[in-house]
Amino acid sequence: MIERTEYLHELIGWKDEQVIKVVTGIRRCGKSTLMMQYQAHLKTLGVSDEQIISINFEDLEYEDLLDYKKLYAYLKNRLASPGMTYIFLDEIQKVPQFEKVVDSLYVQKGVDLYITGSNAYMLSGDLATLLTGRYVEIKMLPLSFKEYCTLTNQDREQAFSEYLRVGAMPYVASMNRTTEKVDAYLEGIYNTVIVRDIEDRQLRQESENKRKITDIALLKNIARYLASVIGSPVSIKSITDYLVSSGRKISPNTVNDYVEALVQSFVFYPAERFDIVGKQILKSNRKFYMVDLGIRNHILPRRFYDFGFSIENVVFFELLRRGYRVSIGKQGETEVDFVAESNGVCTYVQVTADMTAEETFVRELRPLQMIQDNYRKIVLTMDKNTPGNYEGIQVIYLLDWLLGETKN
Repeated sequence: MIERTEYLHELIGWKDEQVIKVVTGIRRCGKSTLMMQYQAHLKTLGVSDEQIISINFEDLEYEDLLDYKKLYAYLKNRLASPGMTYIFLDEIQKVPQFEKVVDSLYVQKGVDLYITGSNAYMLSGDLATLLTGRYVEIKMLPLSFKEYCTLTNQDREQAFSEYLRVGAMPYVASMNRTTEKVDAYLEGIYNTVIVRDIEDRQLRQESENKRKITDIALLKNIARYLASVIGSPVSIKSITDYLVSSGRKISPNTVNDYVEALVQSFVFYPAERFDIVGKQILKSNRKFYMVDLGIRNHILPRRFYDFGFSIENVVFFELLRRGYRVSIGKQGETEVDFVAESNGVCTYVQVTADMTAEETFVRELRPLQMIQDNYRKIVLTMDKNTPGNYEGIQVIYLLDWLLGETKN
């Protein structure tokens, strides 16, 4: 079991602070394991078993506590006195009206509260209103390439080829990775996310009188389409047009609802387009990136293709892991793959599989050369022969960058 060091340190940094710690991310990305690792850390500090209450709402043992009133009574009766009680509520979105429990626990003295969820919808509506300014969200992702290398103990080139193929779910990295076993495991995750997480989302929608997601076949169809166009600009209209051309009568509003359901289940992450000159977000044609390439390879009919878009997907999520806000750069008629912003400072990033051809080299550098400001500009490539500094633009071997063997 790999220790998710960065996430663990982030939790440790918030220990005993008067904010609710909310850990979000797709199912099976390691949230429950992180909670266990953090509880083990607390015990090394002298925290007793009686001071730790941990409930996983996926466990049938706690089915009675899916009633929020019973859950609150259960927790209230077990608060340590004196001393701090550390409460961990895993997959809390399964409890209808759980925000009432969270809000009541927040005002209790001597309570340090940690909750996890597999659907961003849990942070909408009443909970967002109740917890404004009172929670911190820790956004968890599957394994980074560096973590994958550590866990699999392979040569980095071999590990990267496998990483692109089987994805980054923690258990995949530790299992016997035959094609059959990986496919079976990823299919289970995918179906669970698509069906069960959408059902959890429905519970909240029913209480808020919002449109429900009812057509799972349509949801999977949209997911396959988005998976097939990662790295390409898409709009709700273009998705709708694709479905209509396939013989499906559907409205843009319905398509938008289904796309948002996939985003809120952390299957896809949108990247807005950013006007570099005008310094503003553009409203049209977002790009979508898929949280796990293994799941992408599983649901698409073809395998082992569009290498360039696959590595672009990897870079997008690595930038998120490093704390950047990531958008797509628009510079006149040209585009920069990513504008990564942190604390008001930008880094411009191009991603390309190969730069050995002069035509490709010129094409990849041109958008960065057109940018007039002095922020850092880099090109990440799988080409081992081109890395260097070209008039202030750094060309970096992608695996060096992913493994932290170069500056940032």
